[in-house]
Amino acid sequence: MTDTDFGRLSISHDHGVSTITIDNPPVNVLDVSLMSEISRFLVAVRDDPDTRVLVFQSANPEFFIAHVDMTLIDEPHAFDELARHAPEGLNPFQAFGELLREQPQVTIVKLAGLARGGGAEFVAAADMAFAAEGLAGLAQCEALMGITPGGGATQYLTSRMTRGRALEMILGAELIDAATAERYGWINRALPAAELDDFVDRLARNIAALPEGVIAAAKQAMPAPDLREGFYREHDAWAGLFARPAAEKLIRGGLKAGAQTRAGERNLEGLLRGLEI
Repeated sequence: MTDTDFGRLSISHDHGVSTITIDNPPVNVLDVSLMSEISRFLVAVRDDPDTRVLVFQSANPEFFIAHVDMTLIDEPHAFDELARHAPEGLNPFQAFGELLREQPQVTIVKLAGLARGGGAEFVAAADMAFAAEGLAGLAQCEALMGITPGGGATQYLTSRMTRGRALEMILGAELIDAATAERYGWINRALPAAELDDFVDRLARNIAALPEGVIAAAKQAMPAPDLREGFYREHDAWAGLFARPAAEKLIRGGLKAGAQTRAGERNLEGLLRGLEI
């Protein structure tokens, strides 16, 4: 597999570590194409014995993955193909997170920019995440669009932090910094920005160099919790709200006001709070 296999991902491989650089301008929105490419990559390397660690990063210094493409409001069938391949009972966004969470390799997010909505869910689904102080930010901003998260956040966050903190993230819908994300349990560590690359690279190399079988044994000994029942509840809550007029009005209004542009995404929460319901 080479870089030319993908239009929105750049892949490099060195000593058992694959580094996946996301590049979907202008803000790395999680659209059908990006979801499809990441999913295709994960499936392709799943049984590769020479790939032991996956490190995800962004080519855009400001944004890791912005959030799910808000233009979905005008393309309700855009994700139908992904939905057809999703495990029974999961919507395509939940299936995307679970594909990452169930990957046999160790998965690491190197977060140097902003991740909201589906991007923040991707961070939570990874085995580990490390973020740059002063640069990284995380948010579940869906409530400001009149919906609740539909790609795993209600389950992933309550596995990582207390219910009260998860509710604060989902209903407060504020962008939090790396230090707060570390304190709440959303990420492993907040690191000085100048140290992030070296730390993650060293950790990834050290894990990839472990004797054969150690990674698999560790992941099998600490299995990911079964969240299927929670996913059912999450999807019902999300789908029910998505069908209401308020969600459509807020999402369309957000796009008109500049969501999914660089300028609008820098303060998306402020942009969305300024809309009339």
